[in-house]
Amino acid sequence: MNPRIELLSEKKLIGKRKSMSLINNTTFELWRSFMISEKEIQNRIGTDRYSVQVYPSGYFENFSPNTEFEKWATIEVSNFELVPNEMETFVLQCGLYAVFFYKGSNTDTRIFEFIFNDWLPNSEYHLDNRPHFEVLGEKYKNGNSNSEEEIWIPIKAKA
Repeated sequence: MNPRIELLSEKKLIGKRKSMSLINNTTFELWRSFMISEKEIQNRIGTDRYSVQVYPSGYFENFSPNTEFEKWATIEVSNFELVPNEMETFVLQCGLYAVFFYKGSNTDTRIFEFIFNDWLPNSEYHLDNRPHFEVLGEKYKNGNSNSEEEIWIPIKAKA
């Protein structure tokens, strides 16, 4: 399961965010809140949704399931001229990413174990300190074993 390596262009996103940890995971509440008002977002680009994680510096080096990070439920927009109430803007900066195609339930963490424990240590790349995200397209089905998504992991070349 080798990823494709992509240079991401900057993306403008609008959505909602919430601080959480893996132990106190409130992803369901975040997405439920976002989905209620998603239709208010104008200037949308495409139909994909973006689940973005912003981890604090050192998160993976000193990993603890209690450490908080920021999670966003978003969609891509062409501009930030009209931002619905209770939503915020987020700029996903350009950068190099390893993109993994994943088919399976979002509750199965084995893909992340593979990425961080097998693929990354044996690759030509280090983890970069930029946002991680998943692209949830038309074939994404929450909790379904036939669900499909892309997992984008920020990387930089080893020295």
